[in-house]
Amino acid sequence: MRIKSYEDMNLQDLDVMKEIGNIGTAHAAGALSRMIQKDIRISIPCVNVQGYDEAVSHIGDIEELVGATLVKMEGDVEGLMLLLFKLDFANTVLNGLLGKEYNSFEEMGELEYSALLEVGNIIICSYINAFAQLTGMKIDLSVPGFTVNMLGGILTVPITELGNDKLMFFNADFVMDEQRLPDWLLMLPDIESLNHIMARLGVL
Repeated sequence: MRIKSYEDMNLQDLDVMKEIGNIGTAHAAGALSRMIQKDIRISIPCVNVQGYDEAVSHIGDIEELVGATLVKMEGDVEGLMLLLFKLDFANTVLNGLLGKEYNSFEEMGELEYSALLEVGNIIICSYINAFAQLTGMKIDLSVPGFTVNMLGGILTVPITELGNDKLMFFNADFVMDEQRLPDWLLMLPDIESLNHIMARLGVL
C-alpha cells in the first residue's frame, strides 16, 4: 500500500478527494433543498488532513456544543462518516421543518433531535450515493446515530474507532438566503479502503 496514513496523501490524492467532495456535497445540498423547500447552494469545498488539536481549532472551540450524525461504512469501503454542524445550521433546518428556532441545543427535545438525525442521514446518504456512482464502488451504511456533545469529545470518536491520529474532513458551506452555514463532513475510510479508492480512480 502506498498510503499508510492520511498524512501520506499527496496533493493529487487530496485533489481527487476534493473533487469527490464537490460532487457529493452538491448532491447533499440538492437533497436538503428538497427536504426543507429552500434554495441551497454550496461554497467551493476544501479538504483538510489534520491532527486532533488542529482539527478542533479549525472547526470551533473544544467545549462548544455541536450536533453530529455518525454512520459506519461497509462493503468496498470500510470506515466512518461523521457530519458535524453548529446551532445556526440546526436552527435553519428546524425552522424549515418545524417552524421553530432555539437558543441552544439543550433547549431541544426528542422531536428536534429526530429531525436533525434524519437530515444528517439524508446528507450523508446523498454524499455516499454520489461517491459510489462516481467510483463504481458498493458502500453500505449502518443505521445512523445522532448526538449533541462538546466538539472535542465528538472528534475523539473517529480517532478511537480507527486508531488514526489524523482526521480528513471536508468543508463546503451551505448557502441559504445569502447566509453561509458551515458544516463539516468527515469521510474516514480505513487505510486499506483509502488505497482501494485511489486505485479505483487511477491515482495509485
